[in-house]
Amino acid sequence: MIRLKAPASKSVSHRMLIAAALSEGESLVHNVLFSADLERTRTILQTAGAEMDDLGCGNWRVRGMEGGPRGGNPELPADCFVSESGTTCRLLSAVLAAGRGTFRIHGAERMHERPIGALTDVLSELGAEIAFENRPGFPPMIIQSQGLRGGSVSLRVDESSQYLSGLLLAAPFCAKELCVTLAGSKAVSWPYVGLTLQTMEDFGIAFRVEQLSGESWQAVPWKELTRVTPGEVRIFVQPGRYNAGEYSVEGDWSGASYLLAAGAVGQNPVLVTGLRADSLQGDRIILDLLRTMGASIEIRTDGILVSPSPLYGIDVDMGQCPDLVPTLAMTASFAEGVTHIRNIAHLRIKECDRLSACAAELARIGVKTEETEDSLTIYGCGPARPSVPAGTVFRTSNDHRMAMSCALFGLVPGNVVEVDDPSVVRKSFPEFWNGWRKLA
Repeated sequence: MIRLKAPASKSVSHRMLIAAALSEGESLVHNVLFSADLERTRTILQTAGAEMDDLGCGNWRVRGMEGGPRGGNPELPADCFVSESGTTCRLLSAVLAAGRGTFRIHGAERMHERPIGALTDVLSELGAEIAFENRPGFPPMIIQSQGLRGGSVSLRVDESSQYLSGLLLAAPFCAKELCVTLAGSKAVSWPYVGLTLQTMEDFGIAFRVEQLSGESWQAVPWKELTRVTPGEVRIFVQPGRYNAGEYSVEGDWSGASYLLAAGAVGQNPVLVTGLRADSLQGDRIILDLLRTMGASIEIRTDGILVSPSPLYGIDVDMGQCPDLVPTLAMTASFAEGVTHIRNIAHLRIKECDRLSACAAELARIGVKTEETEDSLTIYGCGPARPSVPAGTVFRTSNDHRMAMSCALFGLVPGNVVEVDDPSVVRKSFPEFWNGWRKLA
């Protein structure tokens, strides 16, 4: 048995650092993930007025902003470089717009191809002035604000849940209560909104969630909403301040998915520690997915044990957990039969077009796939197992999740996995390769 520790949650780390930075007073935040994306979030929060001291081992002392985020002036905006972090860009665009001053949001080339117009339209409606430098609805952009008004708005959630999470985190700084009604054709990645609401609740922010029942709105316990329908859910957030205190970030189910899958497809059982079995993270569903495929899973007091087992294809809607798709797609190549992954069109606006990237890397080792606009079908190798031709170099497409999911092929005896940019994992799981060597 090989024991591996899950990384700290990237999603929760972002949210807790933001909440601590928006608090009055001093907070201690433990087990914060050290990664490139979190470095961007920390730097921008410091630019906006927060103070952050690295105490080592993932522990941070955060002194909150006085009066909210502070920017520069139109001649010299606060420089907010998000690099390739979509989470940083979307969450902090809303949070900074709730402050005062001028902020320039920009990033790496791929970031300038990822839309943000659904969010900025609402921020403009609430009083922020936003100017796009290249094309409307995409960074880079200049935000000028003297705070947000509050009131009632509708926000599309069919491209990304991060638009809603950012607006909710900013909402306590509105001049009056903010009511956000979910809009769009569907609601994607809803569990990530749950992480945002959990953080807000932990930090003392008052809110309520209402659901349409017939022709009337009824308050509902927000933790009971696992899936939502646009037009039928709205969220009210009261003006207030985040409470400073001592908080801890839980383990990351997204990052752990590669370790758990390794137990199912590799040569040795894998015990993954540091995870909460009752976590609100949507990617906890990786356990259900692996079980459905036939994996042997045991939840123990010291971790989650996954043992090698024959796997079989499944048909699954992954609209709520898009970060797991690369893990599932590569795992499916080990399975007997066909795996059909549906409702994943929004993967095309991630760090890369993850849907096409998964198909391309599977094709590189001869695994048959079929791709549509919002689905991917994988024809598994079954007992034959995926075989990596000598000299194959997998393309990460500058995407950390592609690099880590392709590593699974190296668990077949005789396969050698080489990726074109191993360092890309620093975006979310810098210690990945060190742990992976124990498996290989």
